Amino acid sequence: DMGNENGGPAFPSAESANGQFPGFYGMTLRDYFAAKAMQAAATNQTGADGFTFEQRAEWAYEQADAMLKERAK
Repeated sequence: DMGNENGGPAFPSAESANGQFPGFYGMTLRDYFAAKAMQAAATNQTGADGFTFEQRAEWAYEQADAMLKERAK
């Protein structure tokens, strides 16, 4: 779903001039925020000790959701 709960597309592209290629919506803004949070966690190993990959992914999406909530204000 590309609705507002995901922040919409992070890197949309328009349809080509001749209509040959439909618009590509790319990843959601939520996915982009989560990826950035994961990148930050990967470069700061101090706080990552003892967490599984699944726990880190869950944390990243919690961070993304918080960013989307703040952005909506």
